[in-house]
Parts: sequence; C-alpha cells; structure tokens
Amino acid sequence: MVAPLSDADVKYLALLAKEFPTRGATVSEIINLQTILSLPRGTEHFISDLHGEYDAFKHILNTCSGVIREQVRVVFEDELSLEERADLCTLVYYPTEKIELTKERGEATDGWYLLCLTRLIRLARWLAGKYTRSKVRKSMPPAYAYIIDELMHATRDEESVRRAYHHSIFQSVVESGCADDFIIGVSALIKRLAVDHVHVVGDIYDRGPHADRIVALLMRYHSIDVQWGNHDIVWMGAACGSLPCIASVVRTNVRYGAYNTLENAYGVSLRELALFAEKTYAQGQHLTPIEMAADVLLFKAEGQAFLRHPDWKMSSERLLLDKMDLERGVVKVGDTEWPLATTDFPTVDPEHPFDFSPEERKVMAGLLKAFKESHRLHRHVGFLYEKGSLYLKYNGNLLFHGCIPLDPDGTFSTVVCGGVPYSGRNYMDFCDRVARRAWAQGDQASLDWMYYLWCGAHSPLSGRVVKTFERSFIADERAWVEPRDPYYELSDQEDVCRAILNEFNLPGKHARIINGHTPVKASHGESPIRANRRKLVIDGGFCEAYHDVTGIAGYTLVSGSHDVRIKAHRPFRGVRAAIEDNIDIVSESDIIRRYKRQVRVEETDKGDEINSQIADLQALLDAYRSGLLSESG
Repeated sequence: MVAPLSDADVKYLALLAKEFPTRGATVSEIINLQTILSLPRGTEHFISDLHGEYDAFKHILNTCSGVIREQVRVVFEDELSLEERADLCTLVYYPTEKIELTKERGEATDGWYLLCLTRLIRLARWLAGKYTRSKVRKSMPPAYAYIIDELMHATRDEESVRRAYHHSIFQSVVESGCADDFIIGVSALIKRLAVDHVHVVGDIYDRGPHADRIVALLMRYHSIDVQWGNHDIVWMGAACGSLPCIASVVRTNVRYGAYNTLENAYGVSLRELALFAEKTYAQGQHLTPIEMAADVLLFKAEGQAFLRHPDWKMSSERLLLDKMDLERGVVKVGDTEWPLATTDFPTVDPEHPFDFSPEERKVMAGLLKAFKESHRLHRHVGFLYEKGSLYLKYNGNLLFHGCIPLDPDGTFSTVVCGGVPYSGRNYMDFCDRVARRAWAQGDQASLDWMYYLWCGAHSPLSGRVVKTFERSFIADERAWVEPRDPYYELSDQEDVCRAILNEFNLPGKHARIINGHTPVKASHGESPIRANRRKLVIDGGFCEAYHDVTGIAGYTLVSGSHDVRIKAHRPFRGVRAAIEDNIDIVSESDIIRRYKRQVRVEETDKGDEINSQIADLQALLDAYRSGLLSESG
C-alpha cells in the first residue's frame, strides 16, 4: 500500500505541475529523461594550477587535452594523412586565425571551404552521438542551428542518398559569404561536444600575467566547477576587503613584476605605494624600495590578524617584526638567530612593530578602496564563489586543491575555529562556510580567516609553514625550509587515501583523490599517480617559471565513457606555431582505468539526479491519474 502524500509533497507536486501541466507533458519528459540515462557519459576534463598562463591554458582547453586529435584520428584515420589530420585539428582549435592564414597564402578557394565544411560536419556528427538531439541543437550557434541540424542528423544510408542535397547546402554557405562564420560556429560546436564538463582544481591566479583572461574565458564555458586554490583564495579575500590578503596580493605582484593583472586588468594602481616607497626606503639594498614597502605592509597586516586569533598559534614563529634586533642586524626565529639581509626598516616602531605608520595607513586605505571598487575583479570573484567550493565530490572522485590536514600518525588534525574544534570533513565544511561568509558579510573574523586559508599552517589550501619573512629578509636559505603537513607524504599510502575517502562517504574501490597544488617533478622521477591509483596529482607546472623544476608543462586528466587517462604535456610553443605549423602540445597518456564496457549516464552523479527527477515526475503522473491534481493543459 502506498503511503499517503504529506501536505508538503502535494505542494511540491502542484509546483511541478506548472512546468508539466498534463499527463502527456509529464510522460514525454519521463521518456526523455530515461533516454538520456542510456546515453554514454560525457567526457570530464580536469585542469589545475593555471597560474595566469592564458595562452597555454586556452590551447589545452581548445584541444581538450588531445581529445579532439584522438577523435579526428578515429573518424579520418583511413582517409587523411597525418598532415591533413593535423591541419583539420588546427582549424578546430583556432578557426579564425587558421582561416586568415589560409587566405594570406592564397589557399582559401571554394574547394578548400567545401572540403573543410564537409570534414567538420562529419566530426561534429560523430561527437554528437553522446548527446540527445535537443542538447546538440541547443549547443549550436543560433544563426546556423537549422542548417547544421539538417547536415548533422542523417544516418549513413541517408547520407549517401542526400549527398547532393548536403553539397548544395555547403555551396550555398560558401557562395553567400558566410563560410568563415559557419566554420567558426561548427568548430565551437565540436569543442563543446568533445568535453561535457571541466573541473579546475585550483590556482588560476598569480605568477603568469593573464589570470583575468582565464577567468573571463571560464565564465563563458558551458559547464564548469572550480575548487579554490590558495592563490585564488587570497585574491578572493582581497576583493572581500581583507587587509592582509590585499597586502599579500600586492606583494606577490610586486615581487614577480606581474603588474598587468593588478593594474591593467583590475584597475588597482600601485602609484601611491611606489611614491611612498621611493621616499621611505633606501636604494641599492637587498630589495628594491617598492619590494621593501610591500613586504613591511604585509607583515604588519598579517601580524595584526595573528594577534586577533591566538587559537591559530601563529604568533610564536610567524610574528617576526618584533623579534628583530636592528642594531645587531639579526632576527630570532624560534630558538635560532639569523642575520638580516637588510636593516632598513624606518616605519617599524620597536614599541608597536605591527602598527601602520600614518603614511602606511594612507597607502593601505587607498589599496582597500581600489580593491573594493574594482567592478571587474568583483565579477570574477563572484564567479569563483558561484561555481567554486573548497572541495567537490563528483562521480566517485574527491576534488580539492591542497590537503586534508593530518597528524603524523595519519589521523585528522584538529583545528580550533572560534573556540570550536574541527577535523576532517567538518573542518573542510567550516572553511568553505567561512569563506562564503567573508563575501556575504565581510565581518573581521571571516576576513582574517581568508588570510589563514591562504597561508596558515593547517589551511587545507596551503598545508605548510609559509616562510615569506625569511625568504624576504634572510639570505641564508636554510631558514627558508617550509615544513609541510603530513598529508603530502602520508597520502601516498593507499590506506590513508581510503580513510580520507571514507570520511567523505566515497568508499568505492575505484574512488580517488584528485589534487593540484604540489608541482610533480617529473624530471626527478616523480609520478602524478600515487597510492595505487587512489590519488592523482595534476599540477605538473603550467606556469613557465616551474618548467625547469618539473621538466614538463602540466598534467591534465580526461575521464570519458571508455577510460580515465592522465596526460603529461610538453611546453607549448605558442599560438603562432600552432596555427602556422600545426604544432600541438605534445602529450603522453597514462591509462588510470579502462572500462570493460562503455559507461552510461545512468552510472554517474547526473544519472542519480535524473532518476530522482523521474521519480518526482512519476509521482506527478500518479497524482493526475488518481485525481489528486487536475490537468491544466
């Protein structure tokens, strides 16, 4: 006997009935959803640690980490040479630029256009097999959707019969002068169909010059999520109004000479800081005047935050301005005295070392105003909050950027947050909540926590003792060593990974952790595949500054309906080389898992959502049949 519906259930079904007002509409949607369940699962693309390297990132996104090239080989291996396939791939990756180059070379004939259009439609038709016709149609450029739909949806038998019809469509496209736009539109459709969803596992910002362009590109992407990295959270904190986060962002950009993102992209001027630095600090020292000014502002701002939060236990070794002896030229860190590389600290009052001078307060007030009033920065940070989270469970994978803080024995570290102890998943949930509170409310405590998430010893986004002061003011590199959370070594053990996955209710034998944050030193023999394939580290060094350390130019992960593969990429030689010489990023694949049969949507998280929707629609249909609700159509 079926249990009677509660009042809340009836209200919900009445709301659902507004979208599906008749039995026919309800049955049609049930059939549609059941059909989707039987389709192959879409391809997921995992990327991490982009660090402002826009050109390399865009190329990885355009190529779908080699998925386009592989599909071109499948469709055209028996027909086209390697050179012809490479030419077609480049046209898909960079259609506008490839068309312009072909025109410059005098090769953009009607025959070339007809050949390209035919091949692109065949490739698009092949990739569309994973999706419903409705979804494919919605992905088409609106101006040409009807024409592309006519060309795409023909069976092999129909194609031979309708060849003359299709040829006449292609000819009309060329003769009307629309071929360029048509090719650009179909190329975009191919890339859309090749990858169904992208995961960015943190660190879009810092190092490289164009993080803002990366975020703008991601905002236009059809399906995406972001797991915040430490370099993202500090920018988010700066946009929220956290003074230590603002000082840290400024220091990083000054230190790396990355003024483009800060000043040109987001309109945050450093002129007042530069003028203050020039009149305050001496030239020819260990650091430039503006570097000195930025560093001191940071250590004062973070010192104030540390003093407000004694439960962080950061004051013993991280408050160092008060431990300098400028007459002797040393600083005491823990039990060790280290020689200072400079004693040029004119704004540090020994009695109140963490107080801003009047001039520093003016500089910080100007920076705060600039960060708070940068509309473009706030749009980008709003996107990171909307699409992002500290961690994500998705199709049996646990995605997070840095670590789950652990004690040396492998148990979850306890971190006291506002007097309340947290550990494991509860701590991750707390950090996610406090980051969102900083954006929504901007109270002092949550703003301070944004800085802790950037560099705190037990921050899941950092997970190390950050030695910024030592790297700035102590020349002896022995003082720079940054102890890391035990997670980074212990999680290479399969039993530790299983314990972490169980904490997040992911007990399956194929569940895995996907991390970024720590560059994989492939040139030193390190592998991104750890803990008997339970942990994958996909930070191989997108940032050019890391290439000498890692020996490669980034890892990505591709999870499709047939297998899961990790890709190691060689350095990108630039867009020009890609367009003119069809030079791609060379990628090597490691198969993580090969499925015995093609995985369908029904076996994914999306499938669970669809089955839930079907159950709701079935309840609505029963309500119509029983007379509980009346049809309104």
